[in-house]
Amino acid sequence: MTRFVFGDIHGQFDGLMKLLDFIKYRTSDKLFFLGDLIDRGDRSADVVRWVMENGHISLRGNHEQMCLDAFESREGSLIWKGWLLNGGTNTLESYGKEGLPLEHLKWMQQLPLYLDLGDSWLVHAGLNPNIPLELQGAAEFCWIREEFHSSTEPFFDNKIIITGHTITFVFPGVKPGNLVLGKGWLDIDTGAYHPKSGWLSALDLDSAMVYQCNTFTNELRSNPLAEITTVIEPMPMRSQRRSDLKRSNVPKRLWSWVSR
Repeated sequence: MTRFVFGDIHGQFDGLMKLLDFIKYRTSDKLFFLGDLIDRGDRSADVVRWVMENGHISLRGNHEQMCLDAFESREGSLIWKGWLLNGGTNTLESYGKEGLPLEHLKWMQQLPLYLDLGDSWLVHAGLNPNIPLELQGAAEFCWIREEFHSSTEPFFDNKIIITGHTITFVFPGVKPGNLVLGKGWLDIDTGAYHPKSGWLSALDLDSAMVYQCNTFTNELRSNPLAEITTVIEPMPMRSQRRSDLKRSNVPKRLWSWVSR
């Protein structure tokens, strides 16, 4: 049995199937999905069905949360339109005339917000290091970015936080397809749907190997985690950046890890 963690799939079913073949997936393997199975890609329904039918664990991502919020609101509401504009239209089209079944909505509702594996802690977006875990919810675990990425100390002493949500190439100096290592966290969302990248990533937790499929070119590759990971320094908060700029008239870089 091997444990694999997958970054955001975003409806890229064909890429997922190619990646599963590449890792020589066996039914005894433990697969963990970090959320955002749906939206943007054109086969969200197939991704959800496959994960459900094979009994693998997925966390709730912000796109599952947007979908749930949309169906709890009325069609045509701002919440509904917001989901459609962020990839929900692709998801509805993937389900065809029958629409998104209640069974799938109920499945999304019960998805956990995080998962503790002992040596690693899986969550879609991250957490707020300034708030006790028990006081945090979907707003933090599905959506957070800045407060998490700016943390200067690991949240856990004995395990690493593994996330998706933020495509790694948006961090300055990070190549499309590379993973990102911060202070106690590892981001493996390499932008499977995005034309700038297309890489879908799976991390073997036991061998520290990263397996990737490019959803546009069908290229497959594998690398040791250390060889395909960019280490970054904490990202300053926007409020801190504004304060720093006010204190000096000399133009400064806004990101501490940009090479000079």
